[in-house]
Amino acid sequence: MKRYALDFGSELRRRRNEKQITLGTLSEQVFCSQSHLSKVETGKAKANLRLARLCDNALEAQGELVALLEDEESMRKHPIDIKSIFGLPAPPSHFVGRTEELKNIADHLTDALQGSLCVISGMAGVGKTALALQGAWASSESFPDGCFFLDFSETSPGGTREVLSSLLQLIGVPEEQLPSRPDALANLWRSRTRGKRLLLILDNMRSAADVAPLLSSGPGYKVIVTSQKRLSALDEATHVSVGVLTNAEAGALFRRAGGERAACAAEAAVHAIIDHCGRLPLAVRIVAARLRSGSMRSVAELEMRLSHEAHRLELLDDGDRSVAAALTVSCHYLSGQQRRVLALLALHPGSDIDLHDVAVLADIDPLHAATLVDSLADAHLVTHESSRRVTMHGLVRQFARGELLARLAVEEQQAALRRLLEHGLRLAVAADRLLTPQRFRPPVILDDFPEGPWAFSDRAASVLWLESEWRSLVALCETAAELGLHSLCWQLAFALRDFFFLTKRWGPWIETHTRAVESARTSGARTWLAISLSNLGVAHSDRGDLTMAMGYFQQALVLYQELGDDDGVVNSVSNLAWTELYLGEYENSMDGLRTALKYYRRMKNRRNAAITLRGIALLEAELQLCPSAVEHAQQARAEFHALGLELDAVMSVNCAAWAHFRAGDHRAAAAGYKEALALAESCASSYEGARALTGLGNISWARGRHEAATDLWRRADALYGGLEPVMLGEARVRLAS
Repeated sequence: MKRYALDFGSELRRRRNEKQITLGTLSEQVFCSQSHLSKVETGKAKANLRLARLCDNALEAQGELVALLEDEESMRKHPIDIKSIFGLPAPPSHFVGRTEELKNIADHLTDALQGSLCVISGMAGVGKTALALQGAWASSESFPDGCFFLDFSETSPGGTREVLSSLLQLIGVPEEQLPSRPDALANLWRSRTRGKRLLLILDNMRSAADVAPLLSSGPGYKVIVTSQKRLSALDEATHVSVGVLTNAEAGALFRRAGGERAACAAEAAVHAIIDHCGRLPLAVRIVAARLRSGSMRSVAELEMRLSHEAHRLELLDDGDRSVAAALTVSCHYLSGQQRRVLALLALHPGSDIDLHDVAVLADIDPLHAATLVDSLADAHLVTHESSRRVTMHGLVRQFARGELLARLAVEEQQAALRRLLEHGLRLAVAADRLLTPQRFRPPVILDDFPEGPWAFSDRAASVLWLESEWRSLVALCETAAELGLHSLCWQLAFALRDFFFLTKRWGPWIETHTRAVESARTSGARTWLAISLSNLGVAHSDRGDLTMAMGYFQQALVLYQELGDDDGVVNSVSNLAWTELYLGEYENSMDGLRTALKYYRRMKNRRNAAITLRGIALLEAELQLCPSAVEHAQQARAEFHALGLELDAVMSVNCAAWAHFRAGDHRAAAAGYKEALALAESCASSYEGARALTGLGNISWARGRHEAATDLWRRADALYGGLEPVMLGEARVRLAS
């Protein structure tokens, strides 16, 4: 018999109507007045066992009406004692970490924090239920009147009425006494639980509206809610946001849950596995169980299988638990626009995303983009890193790529990526122009798409933007190459070159220009191939890989000669001369530098002429032609200052100080290095600052002040560790001290 029929009066009426017997006819058969029978059916009067047996016989109910009345009598005589109900599931096994979160829950349950409600929110699979149960078990003795656990994951929207009905019957309220209105049910629940010390865990709640009817104002009544949404409309709640585990916590969970093989696994292998799992507890537990059960033969096999991103979510599904299924629930109530933005965010190759990039990807207004991103953050599908940047968990990204992107046309995806690439390139070029305004730039940059409204207020703003965006721009450079958008690839690499020179980030510099060389070769763009080879050589030379640098410069020289590009030829000659300087081939270096200087002066290329003059000064210092070196370094500094190239000016000041040191004039050298240190700070060059500090340390050491020297060198290492002795005389002197 269905639950909604478990009431003697309503069941009597249902069966009478089913038999098509009138109330008058039944009254004659059971020897009872029609009026009394009507009151029994409407719940205004109670039947006795004699009447129940007569009705049961008349309606051929086969004892079910009698049994129903007996059940009701038993419930009235022996109502369920609310104190006897302890419905918490077993506490989670292998629980790790969450110290701060557990403290917040404990404070909530022990009245250290005001209010009856605690909301635990976080992304799917982050361990909200485990945290709630861990906290509840730790404080369960504080709730002698009962602890209840209700899982709303399978409850239909608006199912709070059903839950309230079940709870009220569980504490002994007969069904016939339950009102039909949901608000009346809530009133009855609050009334029956008033003054009780109860704990209610509401798992997987979807909305604040579903929670409200289950709240009570009693001081001993506490509610813990878990949800994939923040439920910020619950204003008075204590909100506990749950993130992924730390590396140490995720590693500990894997070792504890994965059995002996996991416990004995190498640290590097465990780190790789939890990294593939994004330190998400659900994912870590699933792969640990696979290892423990033997479905994975070894830790190495598990690591190898997880390394294949395309099939990772398939592995994170053991039939009963699934990361993809949990994320599907998170996305179920998203609007069409929210789903589209989440799918397009998965196209972004960077680890974190600027809100302007979101707007460009989705081709919408930035304010609208911010609103949509806020709604995704509310569902814990993205995370705000700052007011302007969001990140996407790796498993969410894979889910969105596999499940949501497929619903967007390929043409729409490609158009979104093209917009993002053009936007990134436009901003990178604008920033680069402020970084080095005198730099030569091929005229084809940005010619194939229109200008945008983006701009930076000054050089400092451009450097700040590049610091926050360079990782994404490097990833976009690779994306452009993969999509066959070769022009965008090599132009983006070119635009990033001087920023990488400033910050000495040789790895991404080489990565982007290697891609640029490949793209230029693929598309047959010989001029851009020569440019990219040359810049790739500069990167290798700047970090001390001189043999590789020579190879790239020589390839560029041949190309420029074939193209009849005199500027390119001389630039290559100059680059080769600088490399020969560092290799100690001073005669060849001097010939090349003088040839380049003569050409640049004839072409009135003041920037390149000053750079070459600084190279000659460095060469003269190595040849102990120190007065001439100081003079040429000072001339270069004056020219750079006139051109507004302050970083190059700092390099020239350091160069002059080095020449003074080589001449034994420590007083003049110290003054130069101190000036360079101050100037380096003003133009944000930690490299030149570290060079100046190293030079000052060398002077202190030469004067016998070893403790002061050590302190200066320590400061240099803190500012920029690892100055290359091949490239810097100051580093060579320190190494020999």
